[in-house]
Amino acid sequence: MTFLDDALETPLGRHGLTAAMRREVARKRAEAHRRCAACPIFTDCLYRAVVEVNVSGFVACTTESDRQDLRRRLGVSVADTEIASFGAARLGGGPVDHATVLATRQSHPDDTCQQLAERLGCSTSTIKRHLRRARQQAGSEVTDLVVLVPSVDQVLDAFDDLESGRRLMQVG
Repeated sequence: MTFLDDALETPLGRHGLTAAMRREVARKRAEAHRRCAACPIFTDCLYRAVVEVNVSGFVACTTESDRQDLRRRLGVSVADTEIASFGAARLGGGPVDHATVLATRQSHPDDTCQQLAERLGCSTSTIKRHLRRARQQAGSEVTDLVVLVPSVDQVLDAFDDLESGRRLMQVG
């Protein structure tokens, strides 16, 4: 289960990781990266994961954080899908308040939906529903919005820039 390993999402610079743990995470990432990059549908997978569908986990040689970075670089916003309803049931009882979800997102902008759900003790689908509602409310205030979709070449160029940055960080 190479691509489902939590180590693929672990930041290598994270405090508390020993040198041996960092090497093991780097080894697992390299293995997953090698397998993923060799896939015949890599380009289509990368494009869809960055531009069309908000997926979680390691996809097309990228983590959720990588794809967020690529979307920022490309000026892309991807709506969450309705079918994603993963996560634990609410632990604290009662519904999660819309304002609380938005405040938590603002306090932790780089967290994934799953991480936000864990912080609030609710399901990922609850987080996505509240974030979608906020986007829809903001979108209803905007008129004549033109959405520019990047080309496959633009996505691949942004991915190459991301990879170049990774290599520089590994050398330095």
